[in-house]
Amino acid sequence: MRAMILAAGRGERLRPLTEKIPKSLVEVRGQSLLERHLDNVRAAGIRSVVINLGWLGDQIVERIGSGERFGLEVTYSQEGDDILETGGGIHKALPALGADPFLVVNADIYTDMPVPAFQLDDSHLGHLVMVPTPDYRDHGDFDIDDGLIRNGDPATYTFSGVAIYRPEFFDGCEAGRFPLAPMLREAADRRQLSGSLYEGLWADVGTPERLAALQ
Repeated sequence: MRAMILAAGRGERLRPLTEKIPKSLVEVRGQSLLERHLDNVRAAGIRSVVINLGWLGDQIVERIGSGERFGLEVTYSQEGDDILETGGGIHKALPALGADPFLVVNADIYTDMPVPAFQLDDSHLGHLVMVPTPDYRDHGDFDIDDGLIRNGDPATYTFSGVAIYRPEFFDGCEAGRFPLAPMLREAADRRQLSGSLYEGLWADVGTPERLAALQ
C-alpha cells in the first residue's frame, strides 16, 4: 500500500504561528506532526509516500527530502499557491499513488492510531476511520451502521482524517479544485464506504488552544 499525507493547507486558524511555518511542521511534544505521521506509516510497513505541497511547501521539502532517513521513498505533489482542497489534491496525486487502494492521512491531526489494515470489499470504494465527536463540535460527520458509513442528521461520529480509497473513487473527477466531503456523502448514500471507530488518542490541531492542550 502507498500513502498520501495532506499537507498543503495554510492553517489559517493557527496564525500567527503558521505565518512562518507550514501547519504540518508544527511541533507537538518535540516532533512535527508530519514527521510523526511518516514514522507511523513506516512502522506499518508502508514505504512509498506522497506529500502534497502548498503554503510554504519548500520548508517541507527541505525538512523531509527524499524520505531516506525515515526509511521511505517520498515524492511531492506540488500545488503552489492554487491549493486544490482535499478532493482536488488527491486527484492530482493519483498518478503517483498507483492502481491499488491507498492510505490518506490529514497532516494536521495528532493521534496514536495505528495505520488501518482493512481489506476493502469489492463493492466498497473506501474505508473511513471515525472518532468520537469532540466537545468543541456541535455534531459529527457520519454514523456507522453495520460496518458501513451512513449520513446522519445529526451524525454521531467525526471523520478522523484517516481513510483508505480505491483510485476508482475519483473516476469521472476533473482536474482542479474541489472538496472531498460531497463525494463521501454521495458514496455513503450508495453504501460504498465501510467504516470503523477509533476511540484512542486523536486530536485535530486546529487552533492555538488545542495545540496548547496537547503540549
